[in-house]
Amino acid sequence: MTPAQEEKLIERLKLRDEAAFRTFVRQYQDKIYNLVFRMMGNAQEAEDVSQEVFITVFKNIDAFRGDARFSTWLYRIAINHCKNRLKYLGRRAGGRTQTLDDTPEATIGMSPLQNNLPRPDNQAIGKELEGIMQRAIAQLEEEHRVLIVLRDIENMPYNEITEITGLNPGTVKSRLHRARVALKEQVRRLYE
Repeated sequence: MTPAQEEKLIERLKLRDEAAFRTFVRQYQDKIYNLVFRMMGNAQEAEDVSQEVFITVFKNIDAFRGDARFSTWLYRIAINHCKNRLKYLGRRAGGRTQTLDDTPEATIGMSPLQNNLPRPDNQAIGKELEGIMQRAIAQLEEEHRVLIVLRDIENMPYNEITEITGLNPGTVKSRLHRARVALKEQVRRLYE
């Protein structure tokens, strides 16, 4: 979507145009779902939180001032919803993460680790690796998980991550380094 098309879409969203909302959802649903799934570690929770994100955007589109990119604003809302849901689930002590066996095949197919694995043996290895990575990411502290998902999974540039998180660039880089070290340790534990 070009910046001009995005600006037009935002204008239509501010007018509460339902067709614009459908376009908006189609444009961003996969990106938001993938981000939320990585944060939550559970497909059902990811679906619920993703829906909440889109509803929040629709209700609060007037609050978008254009100071940042629209996608940055959207990701910030998604991250905040994830943090709130994780806190809620933590208090309920029901916040289990979904194992890869419980994850729908369609979700697994969207994984960047499996996209180009044509042979069945490679697919099995990719599926196992994906499961290990998802469990390891789910074990990270929230601040580390956010940075790993945004930088290493979503491939966002540092400047966009700083806008989403509100952290300065040096802090993002140092915390990302610590997050990667923690992720490596979690993978090692799970792989043994």
